Amino acid sequence: MRVDNTKAQMRKGILEYCILSMLSTDDAYASDIIEELKRVKMIVVEGTLYPLLTRLKNAGLLTYRWEESTQGPPRKYYSLTDKGSFFLKELDQGWIELNEAVTMIHKKFGANR
Repeated sequence: MRVDNTKAQMRKGILEYCILSMLSTDDAYASDIIEELKRVKMIVVEGTLYPLLTRLKNAGLLTYRWEESTQGPPRKYYSLTDKGSFFLKELDQGWIELNEAVTMIHKKFGANR
């Protein structure tokens, strides 16, 4: 088993939450989302992001609008829907609980490594 694969799966599992969190403060263009995820070391490629954005849109958590660009074709900007905001609040609570549980396990069993 390779540690890189496990790390990638951990990031992939939390990616939806990160994207919804990012969109909770402002609308974003997909390449801006990718740039921010790379900046914080949540490395993602367009091939990963676009299907995820589509899945979130189809679930009613995101919507998008087209905006004219001065450099090239119109851009698709994603934003959170009301349903997406409610869903994100539930994920926030889930993240707090998960983080606390992992921290407790790490303190109890990982301290001696």
